[in-house]
Amino acid sequence: SLIVFPNLESIQAAFPHINEQFINDDLAYPAMLSYLPHGLLGLVIASLIAAFMSTISTHLNWGSSYVVNDFYKRFVKPEATENQLVSIGRLSTALMMVVAALLALQLKSALQGFNILLQIGAGTGLLFIMRWFWWRINAFSEITAMLVSFLLAIYFQFVHESLGFEAISGHWQLILGVGITTIAWVAVTLITRPTDTNTLIRFYELVNPAGNGWKKIAKMTTSEKSKAVASSLPLEILAMLIGCLTVYSALFAVGYWIYSNYIPAFILTAVVGIGAFSLFQLWNKLQIRD
Repeated sequence: SLIVFPNLESIQAAFPHINEQFINDDLAYPAMLSYLPHGLLGLVIASLIAAFMSTISTHLNWGSSYVVNDFYKRFVKPEATENQLVSIGRLSTALMMVVAALLALQLKSALQGFNILLQIGAGTGLLFIMRWFWWRINAFSEITAMLVSFLLAIYFQFVHESLGFEAISGHWQLILGVGITTIAWVAVTLITRPTDTNTLIRFYELVNPAGNGWKKIAKMTTSEKSKAVASSLPLEILAMLIGCLTVYSALFAVGYWIYSNYIPAFILTAVVGIGAFSLFQLWNKLQIRD
């Protein structure tokens, strides 16, 4: 597609009947499908259907398991029978599919869907990291973070400008989303009951999380190994940051190699090598401490 359609103008020229609002980079793939013979085109369609169904079924079953096991059975009806749980699972699957279909009809491009996922991930990211370092975070914290970040993503994408407000740039949407979501889940964490103490102790003895956030639970443990583990929180945070830098550098390096931007490609590839080497060194140090 880089050869046949080097820019958006070439796609527009090849398909003049397509509305200009739909001429985006993600149109290059379906544009290339027009060059395939019937046999290969059928194979591609079959592969797209298979990929679509595997993703949809996975996420619907995953979402249904959250609704059934982490919400309904835990908070609504703990004594529910297996038949009732299966019924709730089927109902939640159908409802999620309907909501997903309605949401998909509102999307103008794949990029808009990606921005919604990015907004949700940015809002919940801090919680998913902090839950390893603070014993007080509970199920209500996670439910709040996921719900608030989702509602904010929908608001920024579909509601904000329709109310007559000035458009907010993408980076400010992420900053506002992280800030509002963090305030919401921290507030809910502080006003709700913590997780059962025995569960927290078992988790601490199994994982041995580092840092002062688990000091209260560490004093309750009877495991001598857990008490003897030295705090390696600084090394763990450093490894996390280097890991993120390495992964993103690898992603962008591949893109630069594809587009023949050799200088940034060489630089990022070097960053990937240095990052991977550093991670192996940090991993060995953490293994020795454990």
